[in-house]
Amino acid sequence: MTAVTLRPATAADAGAVTAVFVAARRQMTYLPTLHTDDETARFVADLVADAAVCVAEQAGAVIGFAALRRGWLEHLYVDPVHQRRGVGTGLLEWAKQESPDGLDLWVFQANTGARRLYEAHGFALVVLTDGAANEERLPDAHLRFDPAAPAGPVSPS
Repeated sequence: MTAVTLRPATAADAGAVTAVFVAARRQMTYLPTLHTDDETARFVADLVADAAVCVAEQAGAVIGFAALRRGWLEHLYVDPVHQRRGVGTGLLEWAKQESPDGLDLWVFQANTGARRLYEAHGFALVVLTDGAANEERLPDAHLRFDPAAPAGPVSPS
């Protein structure tokens, strides 16, 4: 298997990052479709331009990415073909290194795989919501990684 490398995203990566974003979200059958492909491409191009974005690359192809802004992990997506192979863990470790004072994120409650990943890497539940404040209007969870917190059992799901 070819090694996965992490590197900062550039504007030239926006199309590949968009493809990962779309592929991963299509697997989340509980998500409503709210935007056209063109709107999604513009959103991702702006994200790459405005946030700290790291891409995971294998054999020259972008297979995952994470976007970080002011201590918040705004996005972490891995192409479904490459999930459960350590790519998400690598991106999560990058985000933790970039935010040494702690890291927050929102995750849909229905995204049990992502919640297990985050909790396995020391994130604890802050609050569950009904989703009224997110665009999709789906229940979500605010999780936080506090590097100063003692290791112990994770919060109940």
